Amino acid sequence: MNDEIKELIIKSLNIPDIKPSDIDDKAPLFNDGLGLDSVDALELGLAIQKTYGIVLDAKTTNLKEVFYSVDSLAKYIEQKKG
Repeated sequence: MNDEIKELIIKSLNIPDIKPSDIDDKAPLFNDGLGLDSVDALELGLAIQKTYGIVLDAKTTNLKEVFYSVDSLAKYIEQKKG
């Protein structure tokens, strides 16, 4: 699942100069980690919704925690997929 998410990040954010192996599963995706910003978060959120059919709702979910790392995204997606 983690490699699948890394591929989705690279593809949806159009960052071909990064390989999945360059992304640390536990490193933050934003700021000091991978360096994503709020626009990237929106694009990645849409890609996740489209790919996995999962609705991301800021009112019922702590999206900051969900989008913290590849590991946290994978855990959330697996829970929602059932």
